[in-house]
Amino acid sequence: MKNLLIATGFVIATFATTSCRETETKTETVEVVREVPVEVEKVEVETRDNEGILERTAKEVDKEVNKEINQEINKIGDDN
Repeated sequence: MKNLLIATGFVIATFATTSCRETETKTETVEVVREVPVEVEKVEVETRDNEGILERTAKEVDKEVNKEINQEINKIGDDN
């Protein structure tokens, strides 16, 4: 009877310590990177696309101012 109690105690202790454990599952993700050569066409972009609105406006104003200055210079130069 004593042996039976000891044996059942071992069985219960074994189940109590092993069955309640959580098993960890480790998953690894491997990222595969493959380099692929790509041909890129060079496209010439107009300077207008690279400029902001302030730069474009300033150029237009400069043109108008230069026209007026040239007109005034021509008026002054006609004194002969």
